[in-house]
Amino acid sequence: MSLLKATGTIGGLTMVSRVAGFARDMILARILGPGVASDAFLLAFQLPNIFRRLFAEGAFSAAYVPMFSRRLHGEGGQASAEDFSSDVLSVFVPLLILFTALFEIAMPGVIWLMASEYQDIPGKFELTVALARITFPYILFMSLVSLLTGILNSLSRFAPGASFPILLNLVLIVALLLGDHLRGTTGNDELVAYILAIAVAIGGVVQLLWLWFWTHRAGIRLVIRRPRLTREVKELGIIILPAVFGAGVYQINQLVQLFFVTRLPNGSLSYLAFADRLNQLPLGIIGIALGTAILPALSRYIGGEDRKGADRLQSNAIELSMLLTLPAAAALAVCAGPFVSAFFLGGRFGAADAAITADVVAALVAGLPAYVLIKVLTPSYFARKDTKTPVWAAVAALSVFVLFNLLFIERFGIVGLAAATAAGAWLNSFLLYAILVRRDHYRIDPALGARLLRQLVATAAMVAALWPLRGWLWPYFSGSIIERALAIGALVGAGAFVYFGVAFMIGAIDREKLAMFNRRKAAS
Repeated sequence: MSLLKATGTIGGLTMVSRVAGFARDMILARILGPGVASDAFLLAFQLPNIFRRLFAEGAFSAAYVPMFSRRLHGEGGQASAEDFSSDVLSVFVPLLILFTALFEIAMPGVIWLMASEYQDIPGKFELTVALARITFPYILFMSLVSLLTGILNSLSRFAPGASFPILLNLVLIVALLLGDHLRGTTGNDELVAYILAIAVAIGGVVQLLWLWFWTHRAGIRLVIRRPRLTREVKELGIIILPAVFGAGVYQINQLVQLFFVTRLPNGSLSYLAFADRLNQLPLGIIGIALGTAILPALSRYIGGEDRKGADRLQSNAIELSMLLTLPAAAALAVCAGPFVSAFFLGGRFGAADAAITADVVAALVAGLPAYVLIKVLTPSYFARKDTKTPVWAAVAALSVFVLFNLLFIERFGIVGLAAATAAGAWLNSFLLYAILVRRDHYRIDPALGARLLRQLVATAAMVAALWPLRGWLWPYFSGSIIERALAIGALVGAGAFVYFGVAFMIGAIDREKLAMFNRRKAAS
């Protein structure tokens, strides 16, 4: 029940952030549309943002949280945890400044490695380099935010760490509206792109100040002093390096994605970014929320050699994640066209753009359950201080992704790239689970397996209901704002009604846990 509460807190705030992100991308699609300025900004934005996700939601958190938790709950208590965190901060800051400075100097080379094809379009390469130099310091602020978020998560204060992305989205929305106003009728899209890039850096500062405030309010006092490579700091560094590959496979895939997508026709990166916005909604709300919530508790169970507690927590996380992810993935695949039209169609984003983006969404969400399972299974390795195994799973998945792209990207284009991402994610999640089983660390019990199969049956029933409904409502997805909202509401409402109704009737939902949750809620 505490897992459900923590996931609800993180997921609820992540939902607010994703909705704000939706609003941001809806405005971006209408103001810039797929094109030179949009592609240039999105690449410049994704470069530090991928590192942000890698550290804030992946490698650093996976390595730092267990170490901080052991000190916090050990003999030294809070004083020991604060001393360890200050040592990490004192080493972290100089390294981040050096890392950022090196990237700033090498930015033309970095962009050339990722997007050399941009040189074929006049001004696109130069604009991308200039924007990336403005946005890249964002990684410095976000890496510090990841440390503060890890501290607060270890104290079971999940809300501040889950809410800070909202601030960036709000800053970018203001920047978009300001840029559109200043552009006027001149058609200077580069001006809007520059304002957006500056807003990214400003947003990073705002987010850092937000987390610092809540850390201070939690009673944690950190100081930056002369860097010391203590035994604990060295241990953290050793764990982080392979964890970058293990926990951040999705972000590494995105880096490779950028390499391939920049070799496709103009606007392809914009199509992928808008499609990924729909994919990220359930991934952030379910996968990242659960992965963040279970790591501290899983570390305590495994550290205390409580096998039953660890297995129960892992099973609950898988069950809850698939209960929500399977219908989300199926609904997004079946209704990709209506969703894209309703959210993005308008302004400089036309019907042809919507059709291409919808195809990308359908291919991308085919791997959504796998993306979420990676987030849920990876903490089981990091809680055991095993960061090497996820590396090999990540390398295998990445190899499949690269191979698929080399074979099919010329034939299937941006849709083939999205499908390759999904295939790699499924291989990664399968390997992570199979190795846990082989080592006798975890195995899905028959009761959970039966509920997962029933969840698939409920998902199939939902798809059968949504398929004709989307056809009847199709004209309304490109109508007025009210018509679009009502049509989307009808799809979501009907899908949820059918799925959860069938799931409850056939036993896809654990009724005992649901009854226990209701009793505890009533008692509180």
